[in-house]
Amino acid sequence: MSLALPKLALTLGDPTGIGPEIVLKVLADPEVQSGAHITVVGDRQVLEATYHLLRDRSPVPLAHPAGIPMLECNTGFRLQPGRIGQGDADSGAVSFVYLKTAVEQTLQGEFQGIVTAPIAKYLWHQAGYRFPGQTEVLAQLSGSERYGMLFVARSPHSGWQMRVLLATTHIPLSQVPTVLTPERVQTKLDLLVGSLRHTFGIPDPRIAVAGLNPHAGEQGQLGSEEKEWLTELLRTYAHAQIWGPLPPDTLWVAPAQAWHGQGSPTVADAYLALYHDQGLIPVKMLALDRAVNLTIGLPFVRTSPDHGTAFDIAGQGVAWCESLKQAILLAAELLGKNPQSPEGNTVCTRQSEAVSRFQGVA
Repeated sequence: MSLALPKLALTLGDPTGIGPEIVLKVLADPEVQSGAHITVVGDRQVLEATYHLLRDRSPVPLAHPAGIPMLECNTGFRLQPGRIGQGDADSGAVSFVYLKTAVEQTLQGEFQGIVTAPIAKYLWHQAGYRFPGQTEVLAQLSGSERYGMLFVARSPHSGWQMRVLLATTHIPLSQVPTVLTPERVQTKLDLLVGSLRHTFGIPDPRIAVAGLNPHAGEQGQLGSEEKEWLTELLRTYAHAQIWGPLPPDTLWVAPAQAWHGQGSPTVADAYLALYHDQGLIPVKMLALDRAVNLTIGLPFVRTSPDHGTAFDIAGQGVAWCESLKQAILLAAELLGKNPQSPEGNTVCTRQSEAVSRFQGVA
């Protein structure tokens, strides 16, 4: 007996960015259509306006809005051609409503997972929502205190799957040494081990950890964190095979070789980067069009494409939907493998507590 297709909520993101365009493109893809039951969360008028603008410009097919299942948010936002690519506080507020609605309905059991199109953080701030990003909203609304951003991409050259977790995310570089505590690294490792075992089916994971400083501190000559606490923490970590701390400049050589199918490099099952650009520069260099952000630690699956709103090309029909496609396929794959994983359909355990939090988020 075949398993039922997973039910996914797909948010439109900022309506003035490329989100509506890539949603229309990805929903016309037969592979996506056959992989999941997808409901778009947003305003149908936004999709209709985007469709009419781009139907003669897009080099790839667009799904017709009339055939797209939607959860209407009825925000009253009207997308006019002159507003495309011109995000403001109103579009930021609308994109927040789309995300909040998707989380609420997922916690109530309507969906098993959420795929989010891009938003602009600074427009959220202009609208009064002072969150670093969508990840933090998802965590707060679902009552998840321990969570992380795991970037996943499968190579089209070799089939190897790269997994990179960030220990710190959207903070200034000057704050990283303060925020990066032993407790934080321990928590991120625990989250990563749990996800590798229960979501990806890797019972004895190998994890490579970057050093914070050049040459991983070089015995305290180029920075003290490795010598003072990081090396000892990794040496005594008992729940997985740990490699590191490794020099950040050479850490990514083997993953690059594996990505391109060059030789037989020794690669880890996942990599822990200690700050944003340390992990995302190699991810985007290798897999810009295929990388997916998987939020681990939530009571449901959440994925998103690894790019932003691209206001500069919005409305031109040239936005590529491959990363969004990979985000949908990964969500469907993970739910198909193990619907009861920590990133699977376990929303009922926290539903009553999490739904009550909506009273405090405007």
